[in-house]
Amino acid sequence: MCRYPCPAGEGVNPEGRRYHRDMHKPRILLVEDESGIADTVHYALASDGFAPQWCNTAQAALAAFAQQPPALVLLDVGLPDLNGFELFKQLQALPHGPRTPMLFLTARSDEIDRVVGLELGADDYIAKPFSPRELVARVRGVLRRTARSGPAPAAVITEITCPLQLDEARRQIRYYGRLLELSRYEYGLLRLLVLRPGRVFSRDELLAQVWDGDSDSFDRTVDAHVKTLRAKLNAIAPGAEPIRTSRGAGYALGEEWPLGNDR
Repeated sequence: MCRYPCPAGEGVNPEGRRYHRDMHKPRILLVEDESGIADTVHYALASDGFAPQWCNTAQAALAAFAQQPPALVLLDVGLPDLNGFELFKQLQALPHGPRTPMLFLTARSDEIDRVVGLELGADDYIAKPFSPRELVARVRGVLRRTARSGPAPAAVITEITCPLQLDEARRQIRYYGRLLELSRYEYGLLRLLVLRPGRVFSRDELLAQVWDGDSDSFDRTVDAHVKTLRAKLNAIAPGAEPIRTSRGAGYALGEEWPLGNDR
């Protein structure tokens, strides 16, 4: 169930409680099936200048997102009708999905679960129990990083190194002529490597420049995103291996390429 915000300035949460909503406030889609947690998060967000919209099932969240993409999604992993990781994939497949920041909100705190979420392309991961103040700070941090990495004003398509083509205006990268479907941080990471082929970037440098140094991200965050980038590149040109690992140092974009005429 998901009650959509009312156009007259009020919204209704799944428990039937009405709340005032400013149409100009960033709308946060909260997908959480535990009403106690949802009430706490809902109140914290609404009190801090956001317009939260609460859904307690995956299907309701998909419908809400399709009707109006939010500024950010807070997504619980343990939902009654669909695994949160699978819901994340379905949201990413919707229009505006890849451009909408998404944070996993879950009781699972094992490292493997964090890594799975990051490998899928999530922007952050918040484990329960958490402080409502910390959650709001994380939301604001992700939205700040999103605003900083907005589209560049130039409309020039620059071919930095064959066979990668960078379109800064559209925030797109093509590989052997094929458009890569990239998450925000995948794009930022690959863009940085493309601009400086052969240059080895340490994990700390990548965290500082792509994640703006404004998160609780860790080295595995970089490794997880490099892994998904490699998989997407390999799906187009198997064996090319454009992203090279410099053991103990970091990552670099290779400077020698197959011609790729048959790609």
